[in-house]
Amino acid sequence: MGNTTRPIRTAIFGTGFMGRVHLEAVRRIESVEAVAVAGRNGEAARRLGAGFSIPTIVTDYRELLRDPAIDAVHICTPNAQHFSMAKDALQAGKHVVCEKPLATSVEEGEELVALAAQTGVRNCVCHNLRYYPMVQQMRRMREDSDLGEILVVQGTYSQDWLLYDTDWNWRVDAKAGGPSRCMADIGSHWFDMAEHVTGMRVASLCADLQTFHATRKQPKHSVETFANKLPGPEDYIETAVDTEDFGAVIFRMGARTRGSVVASQVSAGRKNRLSIEIYGTRSSVAWDQERPDELWAGYRDTANQIFVKDPSLLKPGARSYADLPGGHSEGYDNTFKQMFRRFYASIGEASTDESGRASEYPQFVDGLRQLNILNAALESNRTRGWINVPPSER
Repeated sequence: MGNTTRPIRTAIFGTGFMGRVHLEAVRRIESVEAVAVAGRNGEAARRLGAGFSIPTIVTDYRELLRDPAIDAVHICTPNAQHFSMAKDALQAGKHVVCEKPLATSVEEGEELVALAAQTGVRNCVCHNLRYYPMVQQMRRMREDSDLGEILVVQGTYSQDWLLYDTDWNWRVDAKAGGPSRCMADIGSHWFDMAEHVTGMRVASLCADLQTFHATRKQPKHSVETFANKLPGPEDYIETAVDTEDFGAVIFRMGARTRGSVVASQVSAGRKNRLSIEIYGTRSSVAWDQERPDELWAGYRDTANQIFVKDPSLLKPGARSYADLPGGHSEGYDNTFKQMFRRFYASIGEASTDESGRASEYPQFVDGLRQLNILNAALESNRTRGWINVPPSER
């Protein structure tokens, strides 16, 4: 499958917001062809497939797993379906890209990691936010010791799309999204980025979670992710909510490094703002996802700087993450392209160690890492105390 005699054929499971994002990104990858869409709502699947001239549309994803012509699958369904779909795909010998969270429990994540190792297929979990060029620039600055010893890591991930009790999405329902919403959905992105950029691991944490809307007005029809439409009373059902709107976490990285993060889906005016600040003994860096082409660098004794993305000015290790010249913005959709490009390039290659191509994208073991952090945050909130996070497998 790794040769150039024919394109790698892939299928998309899920027809909502993320399914479309994945499909659009796959269409941008060299030597990869999207050939099938699976969705429980047949009409939605047909509409999505027709718009992209996808030849095969099914309502049962297992039909595609039985098709020997399909090499890889993208799982873009609600969280509670990730485990069973990924397990079935691995057992069918398909390479798997799975949206995060990898599963809804640590035990499920451990089973998928073990099965992926056993089957030997390529596996990727979508922590795509690593792939902004300026995030990679931060990582390379740390690797080159530009920051010195890291003392403090802090930030936020703030959105406002669930601010009102009339806002609804399948993620609100624990049966579809899992026991955590805000921390699983966006907090995991922040922690993955913090560990990826710093090269350090969260050792212990203390968390406080809050559900501001004990009930929400659930529409009687489906609602697209990030769609802000106000229903009338005849359109909704008053529904109890058992997932959090907000989470605050303080944490320890190693013996000295300390950090904090706030994740919120009820912060008016913040649309999708992952903000991360890393303070070292030599200098500091700060990045904001709502201004992705800018990177702030701070110094004690000289003037601070703001870098604007330009591949010719990036660190050599970060340069390949930017395809467009300076002054040409690269945003959210480009992060998927960069991640998928590396995933598909690894298919057919022998090496999966830290020096190999397969280490260039987040894998199921990284998804399990975030499940362990999330599980510690949930336990900390329950017990009102500090919880140790199990060490990473790599």
